[in-house]
Amino acid sequence: MIATSTSDFRLAAQRRLPRFLFDYVDGGAGAETTLRRNEADLEALAIRQRVLREVEDVDLSCTLFSQRLSLPIALGPVGLTGMYARRGEVQAVRAAAARNIPFCLSTVSVCALDEVVAASSRPIWFQLYVIRDRGFMRDLLCRAKAQGASALVFTVDMPVPGMRRRDAHSGLSGAGSGMRRLVQAAGRPGWAWDVGVRGRPHILGNVAPVLGKTSGLEDFMGWLAANFDPAVQWRDLEWIRETWDGPLIVKGILDPEDARDAARFGADGIVVSNHGGRQLDGAVSTARALPSVAGAVGDRLTVLADSGIRSGADVVRMLALGAQGVLLGRAWAYALAAAGEAGVVRLLDLFAAEMRVTLALAGARTLAEVDTSLLDMR
Repeated sequence: MIATSTSDFRLAAQRRLPRFLFDYVDGGAGAETTLRRNEADLEALAIRQRVLREVEDVDLSCTLFSQRLSLPIALGPVGLTGMYARRGEVQAVRAAAARNIPFCLSTVSVCALDEVVAASSRPIWFQLYVIRDRGFMRDLLCRAKAQGASALVFTVDMPVPGMRRRDAHSGLSGAGSGMRRLVQAAGRPGWAWDVGVRGRPHILGNVAPVLGKTSGLEDFMGWLAANFDPAVQWRDLEWIRETWDGPLIVKGILDPEDARDAARFGADGIVVSNHGGRQLDGAVSTARALPSVAGAVGDRLTVLADSGIRSGADVVRMLALGAQGVLLGRAWAYALAAAGEAGVVRLLDLFAAEMRVTLALAGARTLAEVDTSLLDMR
């Protein structure tokens, strides 16, 4: 199959992955209402078509946090991607470096910080969750700094894990899940050999110091439930700001007041995000939340956005709504599962081509020209 869209990569990933892994990345919280809203609300935004505007050379480059990038795109943090392809985070970071965009490593990655950094020709971003053990958080921050991470993405919308029904049905969690996962893996022999056997060790590389070197999926689910901290407050951002002296990006903002608080407590940027519809089912879509948030803090913070982005046209829509860049999540995970590093490179090239066509047909040549005037509000 020749992949020409995120949908193609999604279908290929579904065919290759055991169900418990596909449903983990594909699913959302509850009835998945917010997951569907994310895509539908973006898709509903019409783009103004303009003609005779001289659009011979379209430039997609931008600068985010003092880094000159080829695209206003970063590969956002996705947990367990080392289970989607052999040493998946390593393959993904190579793809990002090849296309001169940032890669953000999840706290709950399979490959550890040092392995991923060693594979990349450019500094990575590192994502940190709010964890009960502040000493462990501080240690992770120090390790990320020592490994040369250029930005910290602090995820704040998971004081408790969302209710994800698909994980219980698929066997990622729940009674008897281990045997169910083995049966599913046996039904995907290509994945079982390439990732299940050749991709070992299957540990959570960044949290192995507290889980032990034999940690597996059972430890992953248990660790999430036991270690996310519902007592977190804005003041916790202060000691992170004191510990981390690089760009600090707060991820999980949907409300203008929360955005203002992020600025007040020392953030350099935010990600307008509902965690891809994986946390509060019924929450507003990112596309609907973005304009008011960007309007509140866009003059003080770098505003990024994620959730529901499936094409280059969607990237343009997010930029028109007020974002300065976007983070991809499911889209690059599908591509990684389908075709590894080459799949992620192919996806990024597709997004870039779609962005160029979209901007040209909207009469724009640079990202500086992208604002709400590109949207047709009739």
